[in-house]
Amino acid sequence: MSRTEDKSGGWVLLARVLRARGRKGEVAAELWTDFPERLSSLRNVYLRKQGEEPQPLAIERFWLEPNHPGRCVLHFSGFTTISAAEAIAGSEVLLPLSERVTLASGQYFVTDLIGCNVFAFEKQTTELASPACEAEVAPEFLGTVRDVFFPGEGVRGTPLLAVATAERELLIPFAEEICTYIQPAERRIEVRLPEGLLDLNAEG
Repeated sequence: MSRTEDKSGGWVLLARVLRARGRKGEVAAELWTDFPERLSSLRNVYLRKQGEEPQPLAIERFWLEPNHPGRCVLHFSGFTTISAAEAIAGSEVLLPLSERVTLASGQYFVTDLIGCNVFAFEKQTTELASPACEAEVAPEFLGTVRDVFFPGEGVRGTPLLAVATAERELLIPFAEEICTYIQPAERRIEVRLPEGLLDLNAEG
């Protein structure tokens, strides 16, 4: 799953300019993509200042900040002074949504999962129930994905879907055996909740 690469209004957010860096027009930026290496090969991106339309801009140089994970340095064509760099602080570095990275099968962007409706199949009423009979039971609407939570850095674990329901928020592991049908294009996720998961959420 890709944690970042936010999307809004047909654009993909790659980075956000923080401040000027150096004396030749470079800027320090916060990365919002899991694929920063793309910035080293992109010739053109779009820069959007607050309240303005995105404007095309060429990248002359790009490198990662070794002492600051999640940060990079960008030098845009035509920017040669500190004042020019300071003028774009807070701007967003964008790509058209059509140019977004294509993920491998079974991988998803977080922003595609947020807003999906989550449906749960009822528990089997008997151990003798056949898969065919179970498939005939319509799933129950649980709620909508509000966010996705990840384990801490360096900690192994399964991401959790934060699902807002009419009563409370449910945390559902984003695991293949639980999330059996995932179709962001349909805004739909179907789950089969393990026994005790709802009770565990209620206790939490």
